Amino acid sequence: MELQLNNGTTMLLKFKFTGLFLFFTLCFISCNKKETQIKPNIIIVYMDDLGYGDVSYNGASKLQTPNMDAMAMAGMRFNNGYATSATCTPSRYALLTGVYPWREKRAKILAGTAPLIIGTDQMTLPKMLKQEGYQTAIIGKWHLGLGNGNVNWNQLVSPGPNQVGFDYSYILAATQDRVPTVYIEDGNVVGLDPNDPIEVNYQKNFEGEPTGLENPELLTMKWHHGHNSSIVNGIPRIGFMKGGDAAKWSDIDMADHFLNGIQKYIKTRKDKPFFLYYPMQQPHVPRTPHPRFEGLSELGPRGDAIVEADWCLGELKNTLEAEGILENTLIIFSSDNGPVLNDGYYDDSDVKNGDHLPSGPYRGGKYSLFEAGTHVPFFTYWKGKIQPGVSDSMVSQLDFLSSLAQLVGSDVRTEDSLPLLELLMGQSDEGRNEMVIEATSRTAFKKGDWVMIPPYEGPALNDKVQIELGNNINFQLYNLAEDVGQQNNLAALNPEKLQEMLIAFEAIRGEDYGKIEKLELK
Repeated sequence: MELQLNNGTTMLLKFKFTGLFLFFTLCFISCNKKETQIKPNIIIVYMDDLGYGDVSYNGASKLQTPNMDAMAMAGMRFNNGYATSATCTPSRYALLTGVYPWREKRAKILAGTAPLIIGTDQMTLPKMLKQEGYQTAIIGKWHLGLGNGNVNWNQLVSPGPNQVGFDYSYILAATQDRVPTVYIEDGNVVGLDPNDPIEVNYQKNFEGEPTGLENPELLTMKWHHGHNSSIVNGIPRIGFMKGGDAAKWSDIDMADHFLNGIQKYIKTRKDKPFFLYYPMQQPHVPRTPHPRFEGLSELGPRGDAIVEADWCLGELKNTLEAEGILENTLIIFSSDNGPVLNDGYYDDSDVKNGDHLPSGPYRGGKYSLFEAGTHVPFFTYWKGKIQPGVSDSMVSQLDFLSSLAQLVGSDVRTEDSLPLLELLMGQSDEGRNEMVIEATSRTAFKKGDWVMIPPYEGPALNDKVQIELGNNINFQLYNLAEDVGQQNNLAALNPEKLQEMLIAFEAIRGEDYGKIEKLELK
């Protein structure tokens, strides 16, 4: 049947169809724009030597961490969140690569002159996110090596963070207690006077340069062990440095300095999705909180540094809120390893610790294969997206790469990194069932509630830091569900479970740790 229309009706229908076409076109554009805008910003806040019991939401009473508490209580708190290693460099390697650090033999505590240990052709978390349209930045501590092992600090330092996926980097090369004591922005030392070139050496001092060992009268912080080389700002460091005076950092301003950089980055990059890696230096030694934080805890400089870091986290959140992007930002908070009190300086952290339990209910601490070496504070926060909750499921920083790949729609995965996005978002209780943990080139194994530590020779206690290392000439087996403090070694009483754990451990490690029937079990 043919429909006859007069000219006016035809024009009216054309107008209506044109209007509908424009309407749907605008809807399509608007939907696409909205789709682009909802890609979340991602921020990883990474503390340095913060123990499970060092935050008030985990029971600390000698210091208060209100900003950490508020975000943890409003997000997902993980009672069984882990770093991969009980020391910093290996944990940082695993976080950025999704690869167990023991697979990379160079992933140990590095000198300030060590070469970059992440391959420039290796997949990393920032590389994966760049592939998905993210801006990527690191502002804070690096400690994964720079250059090829023969760095000229007066020229472009490369390769470094910018060559493994970060568009922008503003870092301290290694640690606050190691030379060179300068900031590096995109490979260049900040504020360097070309007439005062930097020289660095970890074997011998430069003629005429004072050291903590030979010039104690110049110190404002006394060294306890290992930190007696070049003096910067009255603090003796590890390693020797000459020159670069105009570029040297101010220790008490370091937290503010990095925070200011974080805030500037957010304000100038907020219109496109960004990944921001914010590795704080607190409460690593030397503990130098700004004077406005002194005395705000009952624990001396270490506690005050944690209070300072908590304030920084609050300011980060305030900035995101002021810029209107808090509700489109996923924040992941954790620590690189467990706690330590005296880690090279006399700063009263051990004297003033009192009954504070930095490790919480766990045994050991930094450098240790016992639980407190890797069992750390861990939460995710995303306002409006993650509902308040608590999880007992096991999760590792190793899982960030695959899990965040899920979030942004990437197919990137690694053999070691599990895709646990739903767990991190509080939408599932399915976590890891097993995991290898590491401490100074020694490894142990967790499966469910059980922990197995193979035999290791060496001292049971690190006398310098007063932390149990987990070494024993015999196998150790603990059930954390019944013995959270790892006081009862069940290896001799439960050889079947020990054998099961050893087989599963060796399947991952690819090494033979011996037959248990040939070893004395105590």
